[in-house]
Amino acid sequence: MKKMLIGLSVAVLLSACASKEPVKEVPVDDRKPTSTTNVTATPQTQTTQGTGVTGKSVSAMDPLKDPNNPLSKRVIYFEYDKDTVQPEYAALVQAHASYLASNRSRKIRLEGHADERGSREYNMALGQRRADAVRKASAALGVSNDRMETVSFGEDKPKSTGHDEAAWAQNRRVEIVYDGE
Repeated sequence: MKKMLIGLSVAVLLSACASKEPVKEVPVDDRKPTSTTNVTATPQTQTTQGTGVTGKSVSAMDPLKDPNNPLSKRVIYFEYDKDTVQPEYAALVQAHASYLASNRSRKIRLEGHADERGSREYNMALGQRRADAVRKASAALGVSNDRMETVSFGEDKPKSTGHDEAAWAQNRRVEIVYDGE
């Protein structure tokens, strides 16, 4: 009798803990966009439920394309004439490494870029060193080298065509490109 009461108590407690309130959907108002979204914090176990601004379900949204997910950010910027990944980008590199750890079939290409200052040869080498720096940081976080490719475009593919510090800052970068993109 005692075991039965304990078993019944445990069952009641578990059923009480298991019940959750249903997610309330908020109607989309054309005047001000709203959304109801539940997102977990870790990129490798990303789950999203609810409705987005458009009223469409976002549960199937690719975390790489979800603007609210850190994985949608794929550019790492560098200081002038430097190839060191700055501490402010550590979380971004970590997020992509975690995603790759849980998606073993995915590969990335790390595209290094430089601004227009310096010779073409120097900028190609600098872009390669920048791509290699992101590769090394990712490898230190467990991403195998055979899943990463590096390439340098030097100054050949500028993000900004201006000729001032603001433009040059946008061109000193490594872009993370996933296979199939």
